[in-house]
Amino acid sequence: MPPQPQPHKPHKFYFFYGHRKPSQNRPTVHGGLFSNRKTLNPKPPSLENPNTPFNLQNWDPDSPKSLAIPPSKTPCERFFAIAKNLSPIARYICDSFRKHRNWGPPVVADLNKLRRVTPVLVAEVLKVQTDPVICSKFFHWAGKQKGYHHNFASYNAFAYCLNRSNQFRAADQVPDLMNMQGKPPSEKQFEILIRMHIDAKRGLRLYYVYEKMKKFGIKPRVFLYNRIMDGLVKTGHLDLALSVYEDFKEDGLLEESVSYMILVKGLCKAGRIDEVLELLDRMRSNLCKPDVFAYTAMVKVLVAEGNLDDCLKVWKEMRKDKVQPDVMAYATLVAALCKGNRVDEGFKLFKEMKEKKYLIDRAIYGSLIHGFVANERVGSACDLLKDLIDSGYRADLAIYNSLIEGMCNVKQVDKAYKLFQVTVHESLEPNFMTVKPLLVYYAEMKRMDDFCSLLGKMQKLGFSVIDDLSKFFSVMIEKEERIKLALEVFEHLKAKGYCSVSIFRILMEALHRTGEVKKALSLFDDIKNSNFKPDSFTYSNAIICFVEVGDVQEACACYNKIIEMSQLPSIAAYRSLAKGLCKIEEIDAAIMLVRDCLANVTNGPMEFKYALTILHACKSGNAEKVIDVLNEMMQEGCSPDEVIYSALISGMCKHGAIEEARKVFSNMRERKLLTEANMIVYDEILIEHIKKKTADLVLSGLKFFGLESKLRAKGSTLLPIKNPNPDFLLANLEQCLLSALMKATDAESKTCGVCRMIIVGLSKIKDNFEPFLGLPAVQGSNQLSSNHRRLN
Repeated sequence: MPPQPQPHKPHKFYFFYGHRKPSQNRPTVHGGLFSNRKTLNPKPPSLENPNTPFNLQNWDPDSPKSLAIPPSKTPCERFFAIAKNLSPIARYICDSFRKHRNWGPPVVADLNKLRRVTPVLVAEVLKVQTDPVICSKFFHWAGKQKGYHHNFASYNAFAYCLNRSNQFRAADQVPDLMNMQGKPPSEKQFEILIRMHIDAKRGLRLYYVYEKMKKFGIKPRVFLYNRIMDGLVKTGHLDLALSVYEDFKEDGLLEESVSYMILVKGLCKAGRIDEVLELLDRMRSNLCKPDVFAYTAMVKVLVAEGNLDDCLKVWKEMRKDKVQPDVMAYATLVAALCKGNRVDEGFKLFKEMKEKKYLIDRAIYGSLIHGFVANERVGSACDLLKDLIDSGYRADLAIYNSLIEGMCNVKQVDKAYKLFQVTVHESLEPNFMTVKPLLVYYAEMKRMDDFCSLLGKMQKLGFSVIDDLSKFFSVMIEKEERIKLALEVFEHLKAKGYCSVSIFRILMEALHRTGEVKKALSLFDDIKNSNFKPDSFTYSNAIICFVEVGDVQEACACYNKIIEMSQLPSIAAYRSLAKGLCKIEEIDAAIMLVRDCLANVTNGPMEFKYALTILHACKSGNAEKVIDVLNEMMQEGCSPDEVIYSALISGMCKHGAIEEARKVFSNMRERKLLTEANMIVYDEILIEHIKKKTADLVLSGLKFFGLESKLRAKGSTLLPIKNPNPDFLLANLEQCLLSALMKATDAESKTCGVCRMIIVGLSKIKDNFEPFLGLPAVQGSNQLSSNHRRLN
């Protein structure tokens, strides 16, 4: 048997052979000359489906997908992403901060393990830290090292760190710190602070840093002056920018074109055109004539402010300097003139562009067409459309929509319908704005057959007909004289099945706005009798209508329906229902509704908020505190109404301060905020409410002690009471209890004791409130004592 070959022994993988195992800190290992690279990073995944169809929305910057916020990293992921670019010692320091979280002896112990922390290392650590407290402690700890001095890099990093954590006021003190530590700040340190404040749009802090810069005797360069003035102009501090410009001239510096343009744009935005013209003359005298881009910038600023007259003055100055405007300047001015109802001047500029053979954008055609249609010059607009098509452009949907509306306004509806067919033929995807003028015209001319045929056409094109009809009725009710016509159209469409809850709701709102509340409620009845289910908005409108006709009980039923649907009424419905409950003297229910509103809505009515404030002030039983709250409320522009007075009555009755409530009413009467008649009404409501509260308290005591059945067994005919009359209850309940005591036996002594307690309580109630309630005096006190002796 031939000898077997010895198996080959594998080499030991020393570093020389390049087979060192990758680690987290060194994911890629480079060995010797004969080694292979090895990495922990996986290869990028290959595309699973290379034939994915092109989707334009993925490249659209305005699409929702592109605007989606990418998922944020966790703190650990952020730390490791930053740590890859740090040196090992800086990574060690940052890891110590992250591990201990707060500055303390453990952090100092970790830092003392290092031989020395250099200024470069301090700057490297501060660049990635976000906790201002730890950074400040670390910065001062480093400065205490023997023989250590901070350099400019560490100071700058410290300022950046403070600003990054929104401690910009502390960052502004870094130059003072440098000066105290023997390192006078240079222009660069102030430039850093200025750039921070400009980026954050803090104009006043920017000027504060500039003033501090002057105190240190540092004169900015022209570039830095320009940045300061630009930052002040952009934050709306033009006067401060002009004062900086005066310092600029006092320093003997020569203005650049940028310096002039910063001030010119600020003055244009403020509408100070005379000073703009002076600056332009100064620019010409300094051989710094503005170019077309400077003039275009001025035109844009004036157009944004809606100052067309001054814009034309600047345009004349551009002609005076023999500067030829470009397409951008023409387009900006033409669009502004057409929007400002000066389409003839815009058309003159359009002709100039034609003569100069400029490439006219479709947006310019669109602006002129919109302007001509607004002036009911549809013929000129159609001529522009023909010129647009002859120039090789394709009209967009906005242009067609404008022309269709203009033709309907001049009663050329057949041509408008042909344009609508053109939009369909050219696949422009017409929308509601395209068909709205046609629908309104057909409705006004009562051509309901054409109206319904257009709805059928819309349905075939994929329109959401019901939603568009809701928009149509919203347009119709904008004018009060068209509400009746809208109701007629609605009746015709309802017979053909074009109906929805939203349409009912829109018409209800219109009828309520015009004061036809009963018609609005008849529409609400139609909804309930149909197959549609009212939504919370419809119920909210119904609540307002029911309260206005005085049917508060039905309004409460609508409110309960909304709550059953797990929805919330509108704020207007809350306010209306609360006032309705106050008018029928259901004060407790109104206060409960106020609390429910403020607990559920984001920003409730101001009177509801002050109602709860008044309830809280009533706890003190002091009329002066309540009057202070009312004064504050009136200073905020909220006058007292039924809810406020009901809250006052509820709070004062709850704490037994009836006289204090009357003092508040008297004060309001003296200030003529409450009429004499209303004062008498509220005083009666106050008395009735305290009677009701007293009666409720007595009945609650009887139920708590379980005396109802026992009183009935003794022959009482007073209980049970469903809707008790407070006067009758308080006047007769004591006699009922005395009768029960006389018939009681010794076995019922415990119950009799409770009855005696209630009688004594009734006596005290009558003694205390007799002047206010007008109740009869307590009867049978001698009889009570004699019966008490007989029972004992």
